[in-house]
Amino acid sequence: MKTSTEADFQAFAVSRWPRLLRSARLLTGHHHDAEDLVQAALAKAYVKWERIQRTDDPDSYVWRIMINANVDRLRRAKVGEWLTNRFPERAAPGHDDAVAERGAVLDALARLSAKQRTVVVLRYLEDRSETEVAHLLGTGVGTVRSHTARALRKLREQSLVPGPDALATHRRTKGDRQP
Repeated sequence: MKTSTEADFQAFAVSRWPRLLRSARLLTGHHHDAEDLVQAALAKAYVKWERIQRTDDPDSYVWRIMINANVDRLRRAKVGEWLTNRFPERAAPGHDDAVAERGAVLDALARLSAKQRTVVVLRYLEDRSETEVAHLLGTGVGTVRSHTARALRKLREQSLVPGPDALATHRRTKGDRQP
């Protein structure tokens, strides 16, 4: 494009920008989309400016470009939301209580020593006998009993878990085998 033609286009774009932007804002509903729309229309007009300049009404030509660009933008846009006058169905009852209970059990176990936690998990959550736990840990049955007693006492003192019954209930809700 010649420099005089570029200067003419620049003068046209600067003088028409506020009005085009105002209309584009009404077409799109968003300021940023309006700016993009006007810029796209002016970019297309720039390429054809020599021909547009020779028409009777360059303003109408550029407006038509902008309107067509908006129609194209709307065609390409995917609908992300559907407007409706009905409320969505209520969600199915969740497992909020089970999640909260699981969190409480995990917090309670985290407050125990490593040995106490291991014994409680094996005895009450894995439903193993004292003998099996002793064999797995390589200790005596008396050691397993003392760790179990200390762990349950600590849990009861902190009122985190009422005792072995709550842990057994947690195990059954998980779908593990029952005693």
